[in-house]
Amino acid sequence: MTEPGHIDQQDGRLAIAGDWTLVHYATLKNQVERLAQAREPSPEGVDLERLAALDTAGAVLLMELVGAGPLAAIDDWAPDLPATRRALLRTLGEAMADNRPPPARPARPLRDTLARTGQIVEGLWQQQRQLLGFIGQVLATLAATAWRPSRWRLTSMVAQLHQTGLNALPIVALLTFLVGAVVAFLGATVLRDFGATIYTVNLVAFAFLREFGVLLAAILLAGRTASAFTAQLGAMKANEELDAVRTLGLDPIELLVLPRVLAMMLTLPILTFVGMLSGILGGALVCLLALDISLVQFLAILQRDIPLNHFLVGLAKAPLFAFLVAVIGCLEGFKVSGSAQSVGEHTTSSVVQSIFVVILLDAVAALFFMEMGW
Repeated sequence: MTEPGHIDQQDGRLAIAGDWTLVHYATLKNQVERLAQAREPSPEGVDLERLAALDTAGAVLLMELVGAGPLAAIDDWAPDLPATRRALLRTLGEAMADNRPPPARPARPLRDTLARTGQIVEGLWQQQRQLLGFIGQVLATLAATAWRPSRWRLTSMVAQLHQTGLNALPIVALLTFLVGAVVAFLGATVLRDFGATIYTVNLVAFAFLREFGVLLAAILLAGRTASAFTAQLGAMKANEELDAVRTLGLDPIELLVLPRVLAMMLTLPILTFVGMLSGILGGALVCLLALDISLVQFLAILQRDIPLNHFLVGLAKAPLFAFLVAVIGCLEGFKVSGSAQSVGEHTTSSVVQSIFVVILLDAVAALFFMEMGW
């Protein structure tokens, strides 16, 4: 009858007993690890008389317990052990005794820093290549389906319009209203020293018509909607639903990406318009309460001093921002590897990339429009 392998501690000695085989490896591993923390690997105080069956898994554990060098010299301190087991342990000890650990690599701070920088730059370049390729796929699919109304996914697009537009309306209006009030407070504080508080109206109008209206709406959608796109498509990737879609002969880009992209391109201009109105309303409220500028006077200044082209410049940026935010969110969803951790990582990546791209393009557009005099 076989006895499971175990270690008995008697009078400071370790008695190796039972079968030290792969079947009992997990239990023996825990015992050896506990003893290894309390003592250095050494054959002293180790008794192998009660050792029964032994295979390579058990021999490796014995080596961790007594050390590779003493195991190679087992004939000297355990001569009563059967010859076959001594041969196995001796061979393992000799092989591991000659296998010295590789020398530690010398620290090279400058070289390591440059290597990490190169890896980061290479990763960013590959990321941008993937994004450009995915944009090409989306545009090609859009061009192929635009002239075929039977292939339009109207139901899906309406559902995405509700999710990305109507549900986001309250938070966009509230945030832009508060930011408009803050901008008016700051402008009034600075302009009061010059006796030009009346120009607070111009400051709020210029800021929200050209920049803040579209920028705040796009950033909110990048954090709210792009992450939702990534999580939805990532969960489908993890559950192998995308593979099922391809097996049915359907195109995932046409079925899942285009409705989201088109819905975003329709909703962001509307949200931008709402953000402009809310921001100007917040500034008007501050002007009314703190600067004694009535609403009629506020609207008269807007009509007299603010040209229409500022509104058009702000609104023209909304479809481009929406397209990029939606494409980045969908691409990160397709890049999910299948685990819950991967879904979280790519959701975070989609939000960071979307916000970065929106702010970068807004800065480039501001410089372009300034040089063009628009």
